[in-house]
Amino acid sequence: MSADISTAFAPSDEGELAALIVERFRARAPLRIIGGGTRVQTGHLPGAALATSRLAGVVTYEPGEMTLIVRPGTTMDEIQPMLAAEGQALAFEPPDMRGLLGGNGAPTIGGVVAANASGPRRLLAGACRDHLLGIRFVDGQGRILKNGGRVMKNVTGLDLSKLFCGAHGTLGVLTEMVLKTLPAMPERATLALPGLTAAEAVAVFSAALATPFEVSGAAYRDGTAWLRIEGLGPQLAYRRDRLLALLGDRRAEVLEAGATVDLWQGLRDVAHFAGAETPLWRLLVKPTDAPAAVRALEALGGACSLDWGGGLIWYCGPALPDAVRRIAPHATLVRRGGLQGPAFPPQAATIAALSAGLRRSFDPAGILNPGLMEG
Repeated sequence: MSADISTAFAPSDEGELAALIVERFRARAPLRIIGGGTRVQTGHLPGAALATSRLAGVVTYEPGEMTLIVRPGTTMDEIQPMLAAEGQALAFEPPDMRGLLGGNGAPTIGGVVAANASGPRRLLAGACRDHLLGIRFVDGQGRILKNGGRVMKNVTGLDLSKLFCGAHGTLGVLTEMVLKTLPAMPERATLALPGLTAAEAVAVFSAALATPFEVSGAAYRDGTAWLRIEGLGPQLAYRRDRLLALLGDRRAEVLEAGATVDLWQGLRDVAHFAGAETPLWRLLVKPTDAPAAVRALEALGGACSLDWGGGLIWYCGPALPDAVRRIAPHATLVRRGGLQGPAFPPQAATIAALSAGLRRSFDPAGILNPGLMEG
């Protein structure tokens, strides 16, 4: 196909995508890969936009096999009701971050996989990459490749899907994904504990998560910690009562199903930091390091919330000085708010060398989202 390398592109099928990338590869012309535009801001990157919006649609959904095969431009607004009608869901609870970035796009499954986007239930169910069984993709040379299988027992050899999940399109453009679905949780409840510091909240999380009571969410904001449990009614009540006993004299309020759904949707989507222009950072830390990191971040004048039992910090505020980066080195700039520079943190030398080697294998001309993940 012939194309002006300065324009935006929206291929309608895998063959058209491959032909486009072959041409861009030969011209050494970069591409910015765009799904719904709701995961990380890419407008500062060089090159023409490559939209996946026309690479959409469900290839097959087999509820009995708990398997979904879908193209990247398919929106989550289409996928989630379809699964819910069969009493199923994506167990890793992908967040809807459109409110954080203020765009008009709708989150797509390709963006979810490319970002390894995982919500509060990651504590119990694992991340997106743990539910990805196989992929088809076009690499930076225009080769159409596939890896993995349609069911877990058929996934053998090197699992490239784990590499692509979280690579933000720097290794190739996904064209199909095979995802494992699971039964939706029938009932849920939340224990709310007000009046806690971040250190006290992390202590509560550590104690609760060390039990066999299957806590599926542990978050903290504005002095209140929340513990979520999900499952069947009788065993849910038992686990709730055992957790209340574990908390001892701490005051706790039990939120029932409706309030629990609303609360955790807001925490999943980081709705408390939506609708602002302030820079927003996503920091990964050891939970035991979270209290020190929160103190340092709040000293800068920003606000914080915790998820994943303290392992994930959302920070809305000014740029991070080196002193804070030493406490929380894994910091991603999700919303720029006028800040310049890379969105992702610098990698350790050995990891950087491995990453560079992978990119040379899949994208030797460096045309796919160049500069996005370099720290």
